Amino acid sequence: MPAISMFYGIIVYMYFLDNKQHKLPHIHAKYQDHEVVVAIPEGEVLEGEIPKAQMKLLQAWIELHKDELIADWQLAVTGEQPYKIEPLR
Repeated sequence: MPAISMFYGIIVYMYFLDNKQHKLPHIHAKYQDHEVVVAIPEGEVLEGEIPKAQMKLLQAWIELHKDELIADWQLAVTGEQPYKIEPLR
């Protein structure tokens, strides 16, 4: 489960071969003791939650990096290492 980005205390992960449970492209994000699974590129929450302020930051980051996230998803579901993505600044 490689971390693909970190910003403002949020760590974004993309799991290898992770297309069975949610059946669509998604990321996992952790903030302190909270975890959320978010669809890409829509930003829809599939499972879990993080505080509202951090969720807004995460959704803004997803919007900025849609194409990179989809490219990373295609790598990860075939078992290849996804690339790091610039953090939100």
